[in-house]
Amino acid sequence: MNKKKKQMTTYFILFSLLLIGVGYAILQANLQINGTAKIQANTWDIHFDNIQVNSNSVSIGENDSAATIDSENNCKVDFEVTLSIPGDFYEFTIDVVNAGTIDGMIGTLNKTLKVNNEVVSTIPEYLDYSVTYADGMEILENHKLEAGVTETFKVRLEFKTDIEELPEAATITTSLVPQYLQADSSGIDRIPEADFTTDSWDAIVAAYNANKRTNLQTAMEEGTTREVQLDMNNDGTAETTAHVRIANLSTSAECSTTGFSQTACGFVLEFSDAITTTFMNSTANGTTIIGDGNVGGWPASSLYSYVNTDIYNALPSDLKSKIIETTVISGHGRNGGQSNFTSIDKLYLLSTHELFEDVDGDTSVGINCRDTGYYNTRQLDYYARLNVTTSNYSETIKKDLSGKISYWWLRSATVDDNHCFYIVYSQGMVSYNHANWNYGVSPAFRIAE
Repeated sequence: MNKKKKQMTTYFILFSLLLIGVGYAILQANLQINGTAKIQANTWDIHFDNIQVNSNSVSIGENDSAATIDSENNCKVDFEVTLSIPGDFYEFTIDVVNAGTIDGMIGTLNKTLKVNNEVVSTIPEYLDYSVTYADGMEILENHKLEAGVTETFKVRLEFKTDIEELPEAATITTSLVPQYLQADSSGIDRIPEADFTTDSWDAIVAAYNANKRTNLQTAMEEGTTREVQLDMNNDGTAETTAHVRIANLSTSAECSTTGFSQTACGFVLEFSDAITTTFMNSTANGTTIIGDGNVGGWPASSLYSYVNTDIYNALPSDLKSKIIETTVISGHGRNGGQSNFTSIDKLYLLSTHELFEDVDGDTSVGINCRDTGYYNTRQLDYYARLNVTTSNYSETIKKDLSGKISYWWLRSATVDDNHCFYIVYSQGMVSYNHANWNYGVSPAFRIAE
């Protein structure tokens, strides 16, 4: 079908206004039970802040104006843009801040849409228009905005590309007024769900943070796995398909104690594959260090540098942007006077205790005495749920990217000597071997905080 060729100038204007004073209940009390009731002063302050325009949005023309918070009314945003050709869009995010001391909730969502000053009930077929939370979740009545909390709205207007005919020039005016009231018993927490296997990392982090804040962790589950594309050559092309899985979601009380590793605290992801193989330690020319292979522990190893540079840089940029730095405690070898090592890592190898509980009841043998960092971390939720122990270990088996079962490195040195680190054998059991061996690499990392 031939498309009509017409000069196209389309203006989209959005006026967004919060009527923040409506519905505020007066707080007062007269108590006469032989005492005085003191009502602490409260404040009501819900407003817009921090507009961020998508860098790929259309440029603002001479007769247009970028999204701006009104200088005299921080509850109002105006913008005017021109979308000239199919595919043009304008998108921005804006924070809704509850800076007061009283919980708010959305009472009503008043929406109007006009085309050439005539009210219409449906969005024109050539236009995509949406106002959602930044994670894509729909904004609904009764959603709570707790005191001290900030939510982010996302506004997007797009001239659609999948249209049969170009429309006539038009002026589209939109208005959205989310009216915030003092929260009551009808207010509901906004707890976004996320599909870990398919959703964006932005949506996954938002869902985790919302669930964590409300003490509900129902959006995701330990053990869920998704694909990631790795650019192992660091040349701008992602050629290697690997898998990461949720290894941990909880934060126990011990995570806040001094000297405790954060590697099994919060939102932890681990590769479920051994994504490559290499030494734990080697010199620059490739000659293996044997005699002092675990001196300096995990932070001094050549694998440490490789994991936190080459493998980190191989990750997709949208995932890298969500990774947080982690305080990592690692056990040391036999050399006298050594203490456990502390490093700040983007990516790290797991330790013995993060996989296995030592259940033999004897603290003079096994990993709870030979890994000096055993009691400075905890077992990951995923392995705890599977009841992984030093005698029940098949769930720790990993395969390389070709599907072959692999031995793989842990970051724990053994105190028995000065040249060995712990590994997971192909059967899943834990043991240790020289730093010069070529074993699988399967890092972990934390996102969200």
